[in-house]
Amino acid sequence: MSYITFLRQFAGLMDRIKLKEFGLRLKQLRIERNLTQEKLAFKGDFDRNYIGMLERGERNPSLLNLIRLSDALSIKLNELLDF
Repeated sequence: MSYITFLRQFAGLMDRIKLKEFGLRLKQLRIERNLTQEKLAFKGDFDRNYIGMLERGERNPSLLNLIRLSDALSIKLNELLDF
């Protein structure tokens, strides 16, 4: 394995870890507000499956979706990203 290949694989692993950390933060905030995935999805105009994929670290949300999530949770964007 070349050094470049190793670095790319390592960067990909770090990305997946960050997505999982974000997902745990989202789930924590949702549960603190007594919201189901379905209720959060409704408040943010998302598909319920999308919320589940975010919480499992399977999706990388866009900036606009992060803003919609923070609005749906009634928090500032920086609170959502504090993980």
